[in-house]
Amino acid sequence: MATTLCHILCQSTPMPTPTILLQPTETHHSLTIAPPPVGISLRGRIQIPGDKSISHRALMLGAIAQGETQIQGLLLGEDPRSTADCFRAMGATISELNTDRVTVQGIGLGNLQEPKDVLNTGNSGTTTRLMLGLLASQAGCFFTVTGDASIRSRPMNRVIQPLQQMGAQIWHRAGGLAPLAVQGQALKPIHYHSPIASAQVKSCILLAGLLTEGKTTVTEPSLSRDHSERMLRAFGANITVDPETCSASVTGGALLHGQSVIVPGDISSAAFWLVAGAIVPGSDLVIENVGINPTRTGILEALAAMGADITLENQRDAAGEPVADLHVRHSPLKACTIAGDLIPRLIDEIPILAVAATVAEGTTLIQDAAELRVKESDRLAVMATQLNQMGAKVCERPDGLEIMGGTPLIGAEVDSFTDHRIAMSLAIAALIATGPTTIHRAEAAAVSYPGFIETLKENCQV
Repeated sequence: MATTLCHILCQSTPMPTPTILLQPTETHHSLTIAPPPVGISLRGRIQIPGDKSISHRALMLGAIAQGETQIQGLLLGEDPRSTADCFRAMGATISELNTDRVTVQGIGLGNLQEPKDVLNTGNSGTTTRLMLGLLASQAGCFFTVTGDASIRSRPMNRVIQPLQQMGAQIWHRAGGLAPLAVQGQALKPIHYHSPIASAQVKSCILLAGLLTEGKTTVTEPSLSRDHSERMLRAFGANITVDPETCSASVTGGALLHGQSVIVPGDISSAAFWLVAGAIVPGSDLVIENVGINPTRTGILEALAAMGADITLENQRDAAGEPVADLHVRHSPLKACTIAGDLIPRLIDEIPILAVAATVAEGTTLIQDAAELRVKESDRLAVMATQLNQMGAKVCERPDGLEIMGGTPLIGAEVDSFTDHRIAMSLAIAALIATGPTTIHRAEAAAVSYPGFIETLKENCQV
């Protein structure tokens, strides 16, 4: 687990300290955050968990490559654990995920074994969708796949349909819902024109194309994150990318070989601290070793448009991924419009951007983000209702949010709806609210940031 060295300090001494109290119940945990009347500030250097998207892909490609893959900086969250468990069940040897250095002994492309039980992907949509491409192309094996209640309600047709165009045999509940049954077989290459910019859809099809004869191509309406393309190339896949047409292609038949992978810090996790540093008066934070892949830096562009004081320091390259330390200081924010091609590059950060918008001068518009309705929760509806519970002025739109900034937040009882990004976004909102805020089902944060709640407790109570 990454150690966070963030110190949350009161603004005068001596002073009352904020209360951070985690309260377990029979089934869930509630998190209560009560800043002192004098307010708080955030100062220090933060080390964030490894990138979740890259962690998933490193485990998967290591499992289907020949030889050993060493992964440094792996996210030790629940979602990567689901990926590791699934691939162990199919024959790969993966060391226990109790340290950020993980070893994977691959079984070679095309050698996944038929599991003896159902593959359970937990809460991980990335595991479910990406893995389907590999299962569908694994000739002669039968697989069943399910997940938690959230996964069983999320649409899988977006990957099932292109896989069926390749000849896949997949059975599912009405509407393309899990549980799923897959009969692996030889597939044919296609050129798929995706109606949405989705790295999960693109990656699923490219992974299926690894075992096809010929070239499999995915063209998107705009560029989505490209971690799969970068890592596939590093493992030895025959992959080409055309940024002008937003296309990526893989030619089947190449052998994959184990690699040494360094996972940078997850910019989606850094986003919570970036917004906290920007909106909590007196704050000055450095978030270290953050991946700044250009397909993921929409959060930096959006915050820059809002006037946030963020600088990139110590820019460098780590195993094919650009990284930097992000320095954020408190500054006044102004409203902006977040829409269009920017959305795929910050889709996971919109909940925390909504929190930033509550303090920005003017009205912030978030558009073209209907994809958020089919995440771990309906993030548009949930963020609107929960922030309004705290006194914000948020209007829900079919594809986004309209947020009138400048209304002070007040403490309230809110709910994460078991969505990790909602839980952490509401926790940051609580830091600037007057009075205590209680977040129900706050344990959801562990899905992508296992130390988040502990960090708040350790650094805010003393």
